[in-house]
Amino acid sequence: MKIPPVKGTRDFYPQDMAVRNWIIDGWKKVSLRNGFEEYDGPIFEYLKMFQIKSGDEIVEQLFSLTDRGGRELALRPEITPTLARMVNQRINSLPKPIKWFSVPRLFRAERPQKGRLREFFQWNIDIIGVENGLGKCLADAEVIFATVDYLRQVGLTSEDIRVKISSRELLADYLGSLGIPEEKLEAIYVVLDKKNKLPAETFEQMLGEQIPDNKIVHKILDFMTVDSMPQLEELVKLKSKPGEYSGKLDVKLVLDNLDMMGVGDFCVYDPSIVRGLAYYTGVVFEVHDTDGELRAICGGGRYDDLLRDLGGPPISGTGMGMGDCVLEMLLEKKGLLSKQVSKKELDYFVACVAGFGKEAYRIIAKLRSMGYSANFSYKTASLSKQLKEASVHNAKKCIIIGPEELEENKITVKDMATGQQELVDYDEFLSGSHSA
Repeated sequence: MKIPPVKGTRDFYPQDMAVRNWIIDGWKKVSLRNGFEEYDGPIFEYLKMFQIKSGDEIVEQLFSLTDRGGRELALRPEITPTLARMVNQRINSLPKPIKWFSVPRLFRAERPQKGRLREFFQWNIDIIGVENGLGKCLADAEVIFATVDYLRQVGLTSEDIRVKISSRELLADYLGSLGIPEEKLEAIYVVLDKKNKLPAETFEQMLGEQIPDNKIVHKILDFMTVDSMPQLEELVKLKSKPGEYSGKLDVKLVLDNLDMMGVGDFCVYDPSIVRGLAYYTGVVFEVHDTDGELRAICGGGRYDDLLRDLGGPPISGTGMGMGDCVLEMLLEKKGLLSKQVSKKELDYFVACVAGFGKEAYRIIAKLRSMGYSANFSYKTASLSKQLKEASVHNAKKCIIIGPEELEENKITVKDMATGQQELVDYDEFLSGSHSA
């Protein structure tokens, strides 16, 4: 009986691993050049930690277990709570701001869907400990810039993707001005977060179930259609004196910063971006493909209360998470994977006439010890078949060993790209003076 993989998981064959490694290597490279340091944590945590952060309903969305000691644990569905716990443990000794990144393997016990699996890899970047109001806006912009920096690196342009930015703080302030009590905001956020996923009539009906007053419903609908800063400022009467900071203007300052950083053409204000997680407190964002065919490529935002909620001091934070599934789908669709993911390649393939295997093994071992990738055929085959195998391995050069070469204490080195061959002194080659 053949046993299939668990639904919602993936087998990574060598060609799939090449793609996965290319994506993750890119995430790490961009993180480091943007000043982030790498961290990681355990693959499972106490279940309570995720309940504190996301409520009891999170239990149905993750893989939980009770260990032999009766402790309730969960495989991590995200790493932000782990980050908060780790920072809280050493809050007084960590230099601030804390700029960390991680590429964890995550698990969610949800129904698998297109672009959303039960097991996946995710790139996380976070900035913690910037308390100044204007500094927070710069930190938010830096997280978004690093995100775009990677997406540009892999070949995506402003024609392919759009960073949609909004503000939970601004939204809360506007809803409060309409007389909606604070205790109802979370339930309304859940509905607003579904705006782009539902037909307009269904969305309006769901909003009406939360807010009986039809006039207020339509005012919220008007707010959710705003697509420019002047329009937003007019609608909510945003005002600030020159040089005066106002939290209501955070989203505008973030957009201004991104424009100065040279990625403004990727970014737009979009009030429909609410983000479903309860811990977001300020600017939030998502990256979408411009065709609108896929789920969000990534999302993030400001979470100024999370560390306090998990037992630490009140300290600000902002961050982003990007999964590999939707990203890979988009890059495949745009033809960017085949152009950039390196194919399997060898420095040397060693071919030999029958009876000269010992010399072949000696050369292979020497090449590998010198840092070159080298392989050979396990089959006793003709030189022509071994050369074909060298081509299959995508070898740069092929070393040919036979009686004629060894009689003169030489080996033949063939350039597989040009077909040119040269005789090289055997001892000189093994000494390392002849390079690939």
